[in-house]
Amino acid sequence: MKKWTRVMYQPNRPLKEGCYVTASKEHIALSREAAAEGMVLLKNEHNLLPLKAGSRIALFGKGSFDYVKGGGGSGDVTVSYVHNLYDGLQMLHDAVSLYEPLCDFYRANVNEQYDQGSVPGMTVEPALSAELLAGASAYTDTAVIVLSRFSGEGWDRSSIEYNGEYNPWETETSMPKISGEIFPDGDFYLTKEESAMIAQVKQHFPKIAVVLNIGGIIDTSWIKNDDQISSALIAWQGGMEGGLATAELLCGKVSPSGKLPDTFAASVDDYPSTANFHESVDYVDYTEDIYVGYRYFETFGDAAKRVCYPFGFGLSYTQFSLVVQSVTETEQAIRAFVLVTNTGDYSGKEVVQMYYSAPQGLLQKPARELSAFCKTRTLLPGESQLLTLETAKDSMASYDDLGKIFKSSYILEKGDYHFYIGTSVRDVIALDYVMTLNANLLVEQLSSKAAPTSLKKRLLADGSYEELPQGTANDPNACVFEKMVPGTEEALAPATRGRGSYLLLNFYKENAHPLIDVYEGKISLDEFTAQLDNDDLIHLLGGQPNTSVANTYGYGNLPEYGVPNIMTADGPAGLRITPQCEVCTTAWPCATLLASTWNPALVEQVGTAGAEEVKENNIAVWLTPAVNIHRNPLCGRNFEYYSEDPLLTGKMGAAMVRGIQSQHIGAAVKHFACNNKETNRKHSDSRVSERALREIYLKAFEIIVKEADPWVIMSAYNMINGHRASENHDLLEGILRDEWHFQGMVTSDWWTRGEHYKEIKAGNDVKMACGFPERVKKAMELGELDRSDLERCAKRILDLILKID
Repeated sequence: MKKWTRVMYQPNRPLKEGCYVTASKEHIALSREAAAEGMVLLKNEHNLLPLKAGSRIALFGKGSFDYVKGGGGSGDVTVSYVHNLYDGLQMLHDAVSLYEPLCDFYRANVNEQYDQGSVPGMTVEPALSAELLAGASAYTDTAVIVLSRFSGEGWDRSSIEYNGEYNPWETETSMPKISGEIFPDGDFYLTKEESAMIAQVKQHFPKIAVVLNIGGIIDTSWIKNDDQISSALIAWQGGMEGGLATAELLCGKVSPSGKLPDTFAASVDDYPSTANFHESVDYVDYTEDIYVGYRYFETFGDAAKRVCYPFGFGLSYTQFSLVVQSVTETEQAIRAFVLVTNTGDYSGKEVVQMYYSAPQGLLQKPARELSAFCKTRTLLPGESQLLTLETAKDSMASYDDLGKIFKSSYILEKGDYHFYIGTSVRDVIALDYVMTLNANLLVEQLSSKAAPTSLKKRLLADGSYEELPQGTANDPNACVFEKMVPGTEEALAPATRGRGSYLLLNFYKENAHPLIDVYEGKISLDEFTAQLDNDDLIHLLGGQPNTSVANTYGYGNLPEYGVPNIMTADGPAGLRITPQCEVCTTAWPCATLLASTWNPALVEQVGTAGAEEVKENNIAVWLTPAVNIHRNPLCGRNFEYYSEDPLLTGKMGAAMVRGIQSQHIGAAVKHFACNNKETNRKHSDSRVSERALREIYLKAFEIIVKEADPWVIMSAYNMINGHRASENHDLLEGILRDEWHFQGMVTSDWWTRGEHYKEIKAGNDVKMACGFPERVKKAMELGELDRSDLERCAKRILDLILKID
């Protein structure tokens, strides 16, 4: 096809000769494969799993039918079907036999709750009759309990009901109320109805397995500490094929190989960030600093005792031995060569993880940090594979934000660096190798950016808190003219400009050079931009109208200059098209499950396949991956993010970007940055030290920018240390572009509270879903902007369009 043919003309055309790839059998099979590889086996006493062929099973819990394929909001996908666990077990053709009266009961109950308006995962566990229990226990001695959870964009997991304090345009209000009614103690814990059902099952069945259809961390202490529960599988939210993938694991068609991307503690209060998660709707103090997830639990002795299942943990149906063959050091890295052998009776995969421990020194550090990982291919019993794990020396440097050694610099402190190889953060062996530095080593000298002014203290490795310097807080609502009333911009759509925004008729403004001339090398982008007047430039800096199946608007749209209107689309779990369009796509597993595969190559395949669907439907930019850190289990959008660890998040996100952009589709990495809470997200201020910002919350973005060269970064709704992310020059120009050398375009999130002229000035190139031309012109009249500001942003938008097929 000629340049931009797909993005200019509707409806869509098959991507492959004679057939569509959207929701194709091949893509759905890949979704099922990814789902199975990311599920995590937590427990398997007495080898209850895999279930023996022909076993009789009693399937308990409304989750056996109330299956949650993924979270709500941008992570939702319109599909032609969803397989729950019951479907999956039935599709395996007599692998097991189910007690059908129990299944009939749950099916009818769940359908009744759906008919009354409930959504998957937000239903009540029904009470069981004595007759059903007696019949089931007479049928079999083996029970499988299924529990499900749901969360979504715009609201957080909490037992606090909506009380009228938040404006409806700032925070989703209906779901927190429903959640509070179903989960009065919070959905981290079992409900009284779930506890009662589990107690009844324990009274009647000696063999019990639990399946958790969840998008984030919940209490698993009742699993770990109960000998009556033999097995437990975290099935996560596995997309449209998740139920079948779960069934394949339970029945041994596939051996589990997923590893936890987060630390599972006994109580939500065990996470240090919980104390201030709901402290205020206006701000969040990141007082735990760099001690997030396992960095906290492995550093502080008392906290370590509260862990049910550690970061990186996951069992298999087979066993593996790890033998470190050798360790070598180069000028840049430490390499460990590890021989992995399948010593069990099943085929399977293993993930080998490398950690390091840095000297505490003046800066103080976590006890252990992930530095590399590698997954084997499927190994047959007795088969071996040699893996190479490499830790870059510079990656172990700490950021000195207060000048204890060298201010605003990354430093390798003097002392001994120890290394560990294993299969979780705890199941490791120390390498017979130590890297010793006799003096502090300056790795990179930077300058202070995005530093806090209102964060009063932060946690140190010795358990104490250090006070942080205070400064004059920025006024995020400052404006050179009257500020818009918050909420008035919500859901505003772009105005249509000129001729049909989706069709270029190949006649242009007289004497104008069309954009295709830049692509063909006839003129430079600077020359093209020079011919545009200020109104044209300002027009480019706002979102453009939807075309065809798109519903999240577009970029570009200057027909008189041959600039196409390229469309965007959500989201992290697949191409999201509104049901009214009657286009069903592939629902991929949630990002947390993908992270649990610890398999970047597989995630890259998912990115490639997803981008094929995006391209086939004439969309140009896919608004994914979302790579915010799992700071706290209560964040309602954690299912959309990967992990508590920035390295794992960054590597998985980079793989996704590589896959997407291999199809000449733009990947939009989001939400830059510190979007770790949904409640009041458009006004909430994330108060975080510069060290934690750089080492934890920006690190995944940095890895993706440097390893995968994403074409788009999406700035976040929230503020960071008093500055809105979309207006934050330190963040968008200072760190992203000057330090990391990002060459792409920055888009705002949709309907931000940021002032358009301030976003332009900060390096946020386009305001979505629409711009505010008159306000930008007024700012120019007042001298707040000049033409060079407009040209700088416009050229980045045009450069993106030039990359699209």
